[in-house]
Amino acid sequence: MHQSKLNFQSEANVNLKSKKMRLRRDTTLGRLYQDGDVIIRKGEHGDCVYVIQEGQVEVIDHKEDTEVKLAVLNNADFFGEMGLFEKDVRSCTVRAIGDVRVMTIDKKNFYQTIQKDPTVAYRLLERMSKRLRETNKRLV
Repeated sequence: MHQSKLNFQSEANVNLKSKKMRLRRDTTLGRLYQDGDVIIRKGEHGDCVYVIQEGQVEVIDHKEDTEVKLAVLNNADFFGEMGLFEKDVRSCTVRAIGDVRVMTIDKKNFYQTIQKDPTVAYRLLERMSKRLRETNKRLV
């Protein structure tokens, strides 16, 4: 009797936690992607930046017939930022690792945001600079 009561309480706690998680996910901005979903695809036109709210993504490219993983990005990381500055196609593919929630910010909203808070632009440039430095190190 005591054991079954404990199991019921554990199951109730798990159910409560999963309901809270579903509720939180339902009320959060952004789009939910599932494991393996392509968020952006190399060669497609892009005009926005993506910010990871929850989860992980992998940045991949193809060299001949081989898939090359360039990076794994986590919560609060961003990708697709070149789409804000260039009228060119996406240079890599980004795919969800597990469930991931991603928010998009278009050019207009990005410019409005940096007018209100210029440190946003500084942080973006700082991160882009770090990525460029890491890429340069890999090439040498």
